[in-house]
Amino acid sequence: MTSAQMVAPRSTALQALLEFQSGVITRQQVFDCGLDSAFVRSMLRRGRWVRVSPGVYITHTGPRAWRQRAWIAVLSVERGALSHQSAICAANADAPRGGPIHLVVGRKCRAPRFPGVVVHRCADLEERVHWNAAPPRVRIEHAVLDVAAEASREVDKIAHLADAVQARLTTADRLLAALAVRGRYPRRRFTQAVLSDIAQGTCSALEHGYLTKIERQHGLPGPRRQSPTTVGRHGYRDVEYDEWGLLVELDGLLHITARARDNDLERDLDAAVGEDRRSIRLGWGQVYERPCSTAGKVATMLGRLGWPGAFTRCPRCQPER
Repeated sequence: MTSAQMVAPRSTALQALLEFQSGVITRQQVFDCGLDSAFVRSMLRRGRWVRVSPGVYITHTGPRAWRQRAWIAVLSVERGALSHQSAICAANADAPRGGPIHLVVGRKCRAPRFPGVVVHRCADLEERVHWNAAPPRVRIEHAVLDVAAEASREVDKIAHLADAVQARLTTADRLLAALAVRGRYPRRRFTQAVLSDIAQGTCSALEHGYLTKIERQHGLPGPRRQSPTTVGRHGYRDVEYDEWGLLVELDGLLHITARARDNDLERDLDAAVGEDRRSIRLGWGQVYERPCSTAGKVATMLGRLGWPGAFTRCPRCQPER
C-alpha cells in the first residue's frame, strides 16, 4: 500500500468535503486537504474515482443524481453558480428536476461547453449569488425573475411568479425588490403589475387571469381571496363573494390527482350543506379562452343571488345580437 493510499482514510477534511459536495471534488480541493497528485492517480487507477471534467472527479461510476450533476457543473468553472430553474430546484426539494443544468458565470469567465449544461453570463454575479449554498446558486428572487423573463407566453410568466410565492420560496415584495435593482428587464411594468396582484392574494396564474380578465374587465364586485374554510375539511377558497353566498374555485394544474379532486368536491359539498353557499368551478378554458362569456355567466349568477351591480362589456366582448 502506498503512502497516498494510507493517508486517504485519515483525511477527515477530504471525507467531509466529499460528503458536503455529494461525492464530487476538484483536484485543487484534494491538494488543499493535504493530499497530492499521487493520491489522485491512485484513486483513478483503482476505479474509486472517475474524471468527469478537467480537474473534477466523482467517487463512483454509476448514474449521477441531479445534485451531483449540479456540483459537477459548478466545480467545472472558476467561479460559477446554479441559475434559472436549477437554482429553484436547489432551493425547493419538490421542484421537478429534469432537463439541463443551468449555470451562471461572470461576463469574462471562461466556461467550456458541457453536455447537459446551459451557461448564462451575468454582470452582477457577486451581488446575485448565494455563495454559501450547497451548491452555490443565484438567490431565489433573481432565479425566479430569470425564468419568468424567458417565458414566451404571458400565462407562463404569471405562473412562474405565482408558483414561487405559493410554494413559499419567496414573497411578492421580495421579487419586487429584486426587480427594482435590475437594469433592463423584459416587460417590467407587466411584471410589476402581476407581482402587485400576487401580493394582494392571487396565488396562481389562473387566479390572476380571473382577476384581470374577468373581474376587472367586466365590473364584477371585489371578492375575498384565499379565505380559509369554516366548515368541513380544512382548505382555502380561491374567490368568495360573502354577501351573496357564491364561491368560485379555480381548478388549475394543482387539481390533477383523484385525491385532490375528491377534496375539492368535498369542500363544495361542505359549503353547500354547512353554509348554504353555491360553488362554481372554472378552468383554463373559461378564464383564458372565454373570459367574456364566463364573466357574463358569473354576473348573471351574482344577480340572481342579489348583487345590485351591472355587467360591464369590455372591448373584447362580442356585440349583443
